[in-house]
Amino acid sequence: MFDRLILIEKRYDEISELLMQSEIVTDVKRMTTLLKEQRGLEKTVETFRAFKDAKNQIEELELLSEDKDKEISEMATLELDVLYPKVEELEEALKILLLPKDPNDDKNVIVEIKGAAGGDEGNIFAGDLFRMYAKYAETRHWKIEILNAMEGAMGGFTSLEFMISGDLVYSTMKYESGVHRVQRVPETESQGRIHTSTATVLVMPEAEEVEINISWNDIRFDTFNSSGPGGQSVNTTYSAVRLTHIPTGIAVACQEGKSQHENKDKAFRLLKSRIYDNMIQEQLEKEGEQRRSLVGRGDRSEKIRTYNYPQNRVSDHRINLTIQRLDAVMEGRLDLVLEPLINEFQKRQLAGTNE
Repeated sequence: MFDRLILIEKRYDEISELLMQSEIVTDVKRMTTLLKEQRGLEKTVETFRAFKDAKNQIEELELLSEDKDKEISEMATLELDVLYPKVEELEEALKILLLPKDPNDDKNVIVEIKGAAGGDEGNIFAGDLFRMYAKYAETRHWKIEILNAMEGAMGGFTSLEFMISGDLVYSTMKYESGVHRVQRVPETESQGRIHTSTATVLVMPEAEEVEINISWNDIRFDTFNSSGPGGQSVNTTYSAVRLTHIPTGIAVACQEGKSQHENKDKAFRLLKSRIYDNMIQEQLEKEGEQRRSLVGRGDRSEKIRTYNYPQNRVSDHRINLTIQRLDAVMEGRLDLVLEPLINEFQKRQLAGTNE
């Protein structure tokens, strides 16, 4: 482990030196690539350096703890009692940082939310989930771009597709794929009865050109009028676009752009990510049950979370987590659920590597 850490630290220092060279500063593409690589190594290097500093302090304090001066010896022993557990914590953190990384973790994502069971209430809940993700993205300084939206007749969305771009988006958002269940009294319920409705969330990494090559010869291109809630036409021009990838049968539509050209571009990005995600899922199937059973790698139809409004409770069923902070989560404090989820995933991954 420590040999790997030494190499990582050496590479980090090499990048720091390269970034000061004039030929790199003027090469925007190379500089961006190096900065991204350095940012990916930064936390590991900082943790390794903190670990080495703590180990050096321990060596010095262990000598002082044997000093003939009783006061010096006692002070050194007290400081050692603090440093020993700190070193253990840093070593565990380094093990997690060295775990194999998902090659998609640094990517932007395309998210699809659909109202499922519950009719209008399911669509309204889909809108609530989008608002939650938008607020969470704001706290992470991520950018959201709506690609396609079909509004529900009573509010929310029957279907919504949007891109989230920023640092390490997929590494966090990949845990959101699955069925989200809501329990609450709908506004349309006159008897005050609690209803259960669901919305589905699908998170796909954005596909890059080098990873997937799609020929326009394999795509059927159709145009249609943009439509609003209930399917009524909202304009008279054929600006909305539908792309169908003939070999796979995967189809996407986009009507949010101001022009057919803009919609075509957005639809193509969406189509590439759907095909790429399909490839990932096929690969996961081949990798066996152990890989698929890890947190965030379950069936896309799996019920992953329940949002209970009367009890202000949110439960993540994958790790048996329940917190009475639903109001905060819906206001964008999604980290209250995601942090323990990611920690559990890393523990399981670490246990898997030690078997």
